[in-house]
This record gives sequence, C-alpha cells and structure tokens, in this order.
Amino acid sequence: MKEMSIFGANRFDTHSKTRVGCRGIVIENGKILVSREEVSDYWMLPGGGLEKDETPKECCIREVLEETGYIVEPIKEFLILYEYYEEYQYISHFFICKAVGKGEQKLTDAEKTRGLIPKWIGVNDFIDIVSKHQDHAPANEEKRGAYLREYTAMMQFLENERLHSLYI
Repeated sequence: MKEMSIFGANRFDTHSKTRVGCRGIVIENGKILVSREEVSDYWMLPGGGLEKDETPKECCIREVLEETGYIVEPIKEFLILYEYYEEYQYISHFFICKAVGKGEQKLTDAEKTRGLIPKWIGVNDFIDIVSKHQDHAPANEEKRGAYLREYTAMMQFLENERLHSLYI
C-alpha cells in the first residue's frame, strides 16, 4: 500500500488536530460511483470520518452506504493520503470496493442541505472534473484541496495496472 502527503500552502509548522477518514472507489462498467453535492457543486468519492472503535474498512462500508445507499465490499486498501492544511492533519484511507447490494441512504442534515446525491459517471469524466483542482484556488481553497485529494487518489488507482485491469 502506498502512502503519500499533500502539504497545503496554508499549513502551520505543526498540526494540533487530526481527522481520519475513509473513501471508496466503486467502479462498474466504466462508471464510478460519486457523491454529488448539487448546491455546492462538489463531486467527490463517497466517504467520511472514522468513528470511535471503528476500523478504516468498517468506516468505508458505513460511509459509502450512508452517502450513496450502496452496500460495498472493500477489496483492497491501496492508499493512505496525509494532507496538511492550517493546524489540521487529514488522513484518508482509500479502498477499492465492489458494490454488492442496495441499502438505505442516511444523510446528515448538512448533507441534505448541500443536496448530496449518488451519481454514476464515467471514470474519465470524474478525473477531468477533479483534475482542475487548481482552478478553484483563488476562490475556494477547500474545494481545491478536496479535488486535489480525489485527483491524487484516482491517479494512484490508475497507475497500478494490475488493479486497473481488475476493476475497470
């Protein structure tokens, strides 16, 4: 498994807060499952924060289900990404997942307000969206960072030819 770091221009010399999360890459028939925030115009891999006494794999399963309504089986954790912005260290575990069923979406009030919906889009379309991460730097550093995270994960996923041929 690969580990990488992203250092934001606004990072502090030391971090005092850490947030751990997990994200799932679910691909079927050349399409990827994403979480689409219609109000804020965000496109992201489904995932979220690790809860107390939860493993990263359990977090991935729960978060993908809550955001998309799809039940997934994580096949392989392939990347841990460390990001540093202001006083925060963000640790994201990325899993390749297989959709194995449908369940019930369980959105938070904030996710409902942002218009979060699951979408299947072309893998290349998603990569194209998140590849433009630098375009958001002047107006929205949070979006730039989120898209850089997603782009980095997708490039690592695609770089591994064995994984690429197995899951696309």
